[in-house]
Amino acid sequence: MNTSPPPQPLAAIDQTLLSRMVRRDQLVMLRRTVQSAIPINLVLGVTAMLVAIHGGLIVQGVLWFVLSLVANLLRRMLCRQSFEDSASGVERQLRRMVVAAVASGGVWALVPWLCAGYTSDQTLFYLVVVCGICAGAVSYGIAYAAVPIGFITPPLLTTAVCLTVAGGFDRSCLAAMVVVYYTGLVRAAMQSERGIRSGCRLKNEATAMAAQLGEAHDALQKSTRRLAVRASHDALTGLLNREGFTQAATRRIGERPGRAHCLFLFDLDGFKGVNDAFGHQAGDHVLQDVARWLERELDGLQATVGRWGGDEFVVFCDHDEDRAQAPAALAQSLIASLPGAMASSGSHMGMSVGIAISRDADVVHMISLADEALYEAKRAGRNRCRIVDDALNKRLAVRRDIERDLQDAMAARAIRLWYQPIVSLDTLRVHSLEALLRWDHPRHGRMPPEQVIFAAAGTGLAEALLRYIVEEVCAALRELDAVGGDLAAVPIALNVSPREMAQLAVDRLVLGSLEREGIAARRLKIEITEEIALDTPAARGCLNALAAGGVTIVVDDFGVGYSSLASLRDHYVRQVKIDRSFVAGLGGSSGNRVLVNAIVQLGRALDIEVVAEGIETVDELDVLRTLGCRLGQGYHFARPAPLPEVVAWAARRRTATA
Repeated sequence: MNTSPPPQPLAAIDQTLLSRMVRRDQLVMLRRTVQSAIPINLVLGVTAMLVAIHGGLIVQGVLWFVLSLVANLLRRMLCRQSFEDSASGVERQLRRMVVAAVASGGVWALVPWLCAGYTSDQTLFYLVVVCGICAGAVSYGIAYAAVPIGFITPPLLTTAVCLTVAGGFDRSCLAAMVVVYYTGLVRAAMQSERGIRSGCRLKNEATAMAAQLGEAHDALQKSTRRLAVRASHDALTGLLNREGFTQAATRRIGERPGRAHCLFLFDLDGFKGVNDAFGHQAGDHVLQDVARWLERELDGLQATVGRWGGDEFVVFCDHDEDRAQAPAALAQSLIASLPGAMASSGSHMGMSVGIAISRDADVVHMISLADEALYEAKRAGRNRCRIVDDALNKRLAVRRDIERDLQDAMAARAIRLWYQPIVSLDTLRVHSLEALLRWDHPRHGRMPPEQVIFAAAGTGLAEALLRYIVEEVCAALRELDAVGGDLAAVPIALNVSPREMAQLAVDRLVLGSLEREGIAARRLKIEITEEIALDTPAARGCLNALAAGGVTIVVDDFGVGYSSLASLRDHYVRQVKIDRSFVAGLGGSSGNRVLVNAIVQLGRALDIEVVAEGIETVDELDVLRTLGCRLGQGYHFARPAPLPEVVAWAARRRTATA
């Protein structure tokens, strides 16, 4: 059983570091107190100068004050000067402060010059001033004794000497008292420094101990979290294990009562063959790759992912009942992208999926239901999914019909392209057309384009479908050139899914078709939705090749989903389409106006065309014009329609304009 190491005792505090911190505190305090004492020094200096001038010593008084002023300016400069925050830097700054204090005290040692060696009538005044300023120096310099001692030594000793030389019992006694006064001040300064150092040491020890306690607390918390993770997670893949997954899913059901939930059970097809052929170590690498791939693919869905055991993985997430196709679509997209997760190991495996949808059901019961669906999926073959619900048979029937009929539909030209104009918002002239896939299935009616593309991918017809669409677009371009008018020479944009871009040689297919048909590459635009799949080197290389060949690359639905500013860093992007959700109700939404304006300005700065989708009202058109958007499409201008109807629409517009 894995256990975390016991908490370590608090380490002894580094005394060298502690001494440096105390010394720094002393310096900081000293700089602050000395700056406070300098104004008092200046006031007393001015007073001494005035007394000297009054006594007739004008030159001496002024000269002495100038020296005092220079000394004070030097000390103030040192107090404001930056210093190197190291042991040597702090000590160097303290020594400078001592030297400056001695220099300032030396100026006050010249006071006998102003009073004839303490024998003039002003002697009492100067004695009081000198003794007072020395007492003040000790009071303000308590953080570091050397500074006040350096300041008081010259003036007090000079005073004692001058009084002794002057002679007389009174002056001799006064000189002795000055020496005693000096001794008392020195002792007070040293005691004050010891108190300050003791307080600073205690403060820094407490700070260091608090930091150590914080680190110990963090380490204990991390250790506790590691133990909890080990108890609930699979050691090989890092995903939740069976117990951890059951607890997490049960907790989610309890937090959202009454909501429908969806559980996916995945089983790798062909995993046993990997273990048999390459050994269990290779199999472990495959399981780790699949775990990382699942987390990456499900990022943003707030899904709970776990390893159920062996080569089975389980996913639990909320289910939106208004989107009944969402679970199957998610499962099929995961099945389709699984080969990408296996690329590094060189394995070729599929995946079967069982899906259970329920409301407030027990997680274990949902697992059993999904397991039954998984069994049915595996019976049907590799890379299949099954949903446990009443609509399963109908959905499977539709999917089978689409896959069965797709190739025949392409052969019969039953899959058609409709076109929607993109117009210049300033002149209302047609700028380009967007090709949209339409297929009216004989049994199930109009098929969503993404379902047709998915069916093509599932039946290996993705390349054939893309080639078919490109050929249809080339035929439309030739027809437009033959008709002439406003639609002559306009380009046509077609949508390519990220899966196609990542898995097919779209560049060679498109450029080759254009060359065979004799169509200039500038007449074609490729619309993509910037998604994770486009981050692959193959997809980016494909887009670069298309752009180099002259095809315009357009980022569709810009501003939502995975579409982001990062896509604009790629030099091949020459146009972006603002998602219709930002255009709808633009006149009444200041937030949308700000966003649209930002995209328009960004496109202008990067020399990228900006197209606004979904324009349906005159108000929206007017706001877009005001914001400087130059291109747009939407029902306000024309709905998607077959090419002849688009040509007739353009002719009617030309006639009306004329």
